[in-house]
Amino acid sequence: MKLAMFDDGSGPRTGIVTGERIAPTGLPGGMIELIARWDEAAEQVRARSVAGDGAPLSSVRLLAPVQRPGKIFAIGLNYADHIEESRMETPAHQVWFTKAVTCVNGPFDPVQIPKTSPFVDYEAELVAVIGKGGRHIPREEAAKHIFGYCVGNDVTERMWQHRTPQWSLGKSFDTHAPFGPWITTGDEVGDPHELGIRCLVNGEPRQNSNTRHLVFDVFAQIEHLSQAMTLEPGDLIFTGTPGGVGAAMDPRRFLKAGDVVRCEIDGLGHIENSFAAEV
Repeated sequence: MKLAMFDDGSGPRTGIVTGERIAPTGLPGGMIELIARWDEAAEQVRARSVAGDGAPLSSVRLLAPVQRPGKIFAIGLNYADHIEESRMETPAHQVWFTKAVTCVNGPFDPVQIPKTSPFVDYEAELVAVIGKGGRHIPREEAAKHIFGYCVGNDVTERMWQHRTPQWSLGKSFDTHAPFGPWITTGDEVGDPHELGIRCLVNGEPRQNSNTRHLVFDVFAQIEHLSQAMTLEPGDLIFTGTPGGVGAAMDPRRFLKAGDVVRCEIDGLGHIENSFAAEV
């Protein structure tokens, strides 16, 4: 199933996407509440999709599927080609940083180029959404703790990222975590490590890879993170970006006002965001 947050003019609601239509789930609360009670809600939501009612997707605004996640974690240096272009060694341990919840952004909403520094870059990523929470989750059980997957863009302000050893500030500017366009549930995705992933800037291909090339796969990531903290429904995990980022080009090519960045993953859809100077 494909589950989304949307607004048709009456405020944010959870919805189920079927083809080119979206129908409200009819359940109260937001996406985190729906994920948390999914075992009891799934059949009712599935029935709405079979009914075939709802509105055209083109008539609503799709919002970030999880509007206020409890945690956003992202892993760095997790594709071999990106490690090579970054001129760094393959890490022996997973390299994690956080993105502030306030950088959450919709799948088709504008992204800011901040006043403080214009060195803004794109990073197309597979995003895993936690379903069943837990601590000390073994790798072989990790798939059971993933509710579904989205397309994400780990937008990065490179000067702020690299002027200190800690990356979180450079990764956490407002609007710098667009993702969506919906959550595709894990049962529909199957193996998340066989998905083509691409990024285009103004129609020009920049990134083109496959999640099979992850250094630490999604399940290993969940195992590792859950050793340190309890994962909870609606938490987001940005699983790494492949090679082709603007900062690694010669000359470097950062985003500018008016640029349009499209990130897409096989079977999950795409997000597309225009970039504009912060007012």
